[in-house]
Amino acid sequence: MLKGITVTLHVKKKTGEDAFGADVYTDSTVEVENVLIGQPTEADIVNANQFGKHVQYTLGIPKEDTHVWEDTEVEFWGKKFRTVGMPVQGIDEMVPLSWGRNVMVECYE
Repeated sequence: MLKGITVTLHVKKKTGEDAFGADVYTDSTVEVENVLIGQPTEADIVNANQFGKHVQYTLGIPKEDTHVWEDTEVEFWGKKFRTVGMPVQGIDEMVPLSWGRNVMVECYE
């Protein structure tokens, strides 16, 4: 049976606006269990490189997870990563395993 690892996801929450009307956020962390870590495809690497991104892993996100994974930080294996692009979502009923979304990450620490 496949089992993922626990990762730390940085969650941004809008808490107001500054004097210039720009959004102000607070950053908190949450542990997300059962996240798969895999290799990106060669096509994923080439496509990301066109935009100056260096994709290192693809994360399989559990179907029941409701967090925002776009433009956020993720920590695992003692390193910090940033998500690249939007998560790719499948139809839960059509995906046979526990993971319904994939998102690519690049290391930045």
